[in-house]
Amino acid sequence: MSRIRIYHQDNPSQALVTSSDHPEIARQLAAIGVRFERWQASAELAPGAPQEQVIAAYRADIDRLIAEEGYQTVDVVSLNSDHPDKAALRQKFLSEHRHSEDEVRFFVAGSGLFTLHPDDKVYEVLCEQGDLISVPANTRHWFDMGPQPYFIAIRLFDNPEGWVANFTGDNIADRFPRLEA
Repeated sequence: MSRIRIYHQDNPSQALVTSSDHPEIARQLAAIGVRFERWQASAELAPGAPQEQVIAAYRADIDRLIAEEGYQTVDVVSLNSDHPDKAALRQKFLSEHRHSEDEVRFFVAGSGLFTLHPDDKVYEVLCEQGDLISVPANTRHWFDMGPQPYFIAIRLFDNPEGWVANFTGDNIADRFPRLEA
């Protein structure tokens, strides 16, 4: 079940807000400029499914976002617990960073934990199958796929080069909860 927890940046042990209500999650995130939608994730796809098959299953929603936002590139990232580089990949995204473009992800299967740090609050968003999250450009954040990752996510980019991170050097991500099995 999708969930949001909001903390003050100085108190990672006590959430100010906790909700699993999708409209409430969307409302809280909209207040900081984050798009959060529920798409029909009806295609049964498992990690390792060909990228073309995943994109074809959600073509109408992808085309709608491209028309609305002008995204240039679409790809698929798919990981499961058998991936030989899962620990290194997890570590790559765990430090606070920014992008010069929106970070857009649609979870076709599985889950992942986006944690956003737009101001003096920290927004922890557990994204599950059917969730689309669009983190605005230059928003400080990190992502945790957990120690036993399982997800397929469609990614949309403005930059044809794809995912490019600018790390902040702040260790705040080390103080907040992780996605554990």
